[in-house]
Amino acid sequence: MATTPKDPEQSIVDQQRAVLESLPFSDTRDFEDAERGLIAPITEPVLAEDGTVLWDNSTYDFIEGEAPDSVNPSLWRQSRLAATDGLFEVIPGIYQVRGMDLSNTTIVEGDEGVVVFDTLLSVETGAAALALYRQHRGDRPVKAVVITHSHADHFGGIRGFVSQEDVDAGRTRIFAPEGFIEHAVAENVYAGTAMNRRAGYMYGAALARGPRGGVGAGLGQTLSVGLVSLMEPTDMITTTGHEETVDGVRMVFQMAPDTEAPSEFLIYLPDFKALCAAEDATHNLHNLLTLRGAVVRDPHGWAKYLTETIDLFGDDVEVVFASHHWPTWGNDRVVEFISLQRDLYAYLHDQTLRMMNQGLVGPEIAEAMTLPPALENAWSTRGYYGSVSHNVKAIYQRYLGWFDGNPAHLWEHVPVERAKRYVRLAGGIDAIVAAAKEAFAEGDYRWAAEIGNHAVFAEPEHGAAREVLADTYEQLGYGSENGTWRDFYLSGALELRDGQFGTPTETNAPDVIGQLTPEMLFDAIAIQVDGPRAWDAKLSIDVVLTDADERYRLWLANGVLTYSARPQKGDPDATITATRRALPALAGGLDAAGLSAAGIEIAGDASALGTLTSVLDPGDKNFAIVTP
Repeated sequence: MATTPKDPEQSIVDQQRAVLESLPFSDTRDFEDAERGLIAPITEPVLAEDGTVLWDNSTYDFIEGEAPDSVNPSLWRQSRLAATDGLFEVIPGIYQVRGMDLSNTTIVEGDEGVVVFDTLLSVETGAAALALYRQHRGDRPVKAVVITHSHADHFGGIRGFVSQEDVDAGRTRIFAPEGFIEHAVAENVYAGTAMNRRAGYMYGAALARGPRGGVGAGLGQTLSVGLVSLMEPTDMITTTGHEETVDGVRMVFQMAPDTEAPSEFLIYLPDFKALCAAEDATHNLHNLLTLRGAVVRDPHGWAKYLTETIDLFGDDVEVVFASHHWPTWGNDRVVEFISLQRDLYAYLHDQTLRMMNQGLVGPEIAEAMTLPPALENAWSTRGYYGSVSHNVKAIYQRYLGWFDGNPAHLWEHVPVERAKRYVRLAGGIDAIVAAAKEAFAEGDYRWAAEIGNHAVFAEPEHGAAREVLADTYEQLGYGSENGTWRDFYLSGALELRDGQFGTPTETNAPDVIGQLTPEMLFDAIAIQVDGPRAWDAKLSIDVVLTDADERYRLWLANGVLTYSARPQKGDPDATITATRRALPALAGGLDAAGLSAAGIEIAGDASALGTLTSVLDPGDKNFAIVTP
């Protein structure tokens, strides 16, 4: 039976009132912009064939009026805006569906059909968004899909918009930035198990929707839970200034790699004087290191690209829309909006480096960082998704890594062993729990979390330790302006009280696996090898691709799986023969019968595959986070 959330403590109530007094809540222009051009709201949930609810934005209908004491008023304001859903006319000829997933889809009308910018996360939500557009604008064919960057919530719904048959026949083109497939696949496969588990925390997947549960992630509400798809682009864009015209829609591309995504571009539509900012300029501070985990992003380059955006398009642009949130209209407002976003990332980067070179470490810089008033008081720069705190630490990590230079931190005990020693130091588990409760009563939730965490890691089944830590996480969640911090804290409280909820949304879907190149597939298998278990194993396997005239030799030795495409001497232990399209079946396992069913032939000693299978450790998508 699920536990009941508790009331916010007085210290949190006081904090929320202070937020109301410190920020410009009288500025309601964003609400006018978010509602502008509404053609039709979303009225039905998106269901799977078996009736499972995959998306239902109406579960956020409670977000109206003044903020309750259990939600930071600034986050409540952002969630009200982000939950505004429907089909919107940005300007005549450009339409957006918002509130159908974490992200937006934008539909630009051409001579006969449409060009779609980003496709949401799931096939089902993508199809529902297209159906909503067609219900009100007519059954225009999709002439092109433009994928702005390599994150799954922008390409995963593509099969809800177009079919592979239309792409193969040349009826639909797919545009993406250079490196798109490699980054889209690698991010969701190599570390996909860990990222997806943590994403369940980040997006509050298991939280009940309500004032004491999930209210949104700042960038949007949450992730849909349908089928993630992926199709190979027909056109890969590589240079800034490249221009394409599809169905009368002119597009000028600006490359922006290693900004919000490693593979990303912005698109200017000169005939509409409209800029698609992808995810490089949205109505919040974005992540430099997302809490689900990723490679640290480059704020210095990010700021430089936004300067380039202004230089390229700032004189003419009249509206900017993005892959999340609502548009901004008017040349002066658009340029101001992009400039503030640019200055935000540049300021965080430059000031972090300045303090780093004074000897401060990441947590110290995060505490010392103060934004200038123009950035602090602009709603579009608030830390609803990324935060000043964890972004500063990410910049420190990007330049100096995990080690802060203090020798005491060079070789620390692992968390469980540290926890046991802290418990002993405190005089036993009861003493440290009592100290955590005292900190909680004083409103010092950061300290209560730290020592409560030691208590749980030392004795994970200790009821009082779990209770005080869950209560602490709950209050920290109530007070968080950042949507993903709130989700992390409340998800931690949920799992401490009710047990693990696993991984609700998985992006390493069959379509994503199917786009693995042979090299990426071999790498994906190699990172599953349990090194110590494979120390004494030795084998070689050739992989022959009949439709590509390619041959690879794989070796397992010294606990490592390596490979080469160069001709090798001697015969392998076994040979796998397949097409490039069939080869990703290896990701599902190396069972000979299963591979044969997928059209993959095995010659030689088939037991070599069994040996390799025996040393693979595919990971645990339900691993513990708030307990050891």
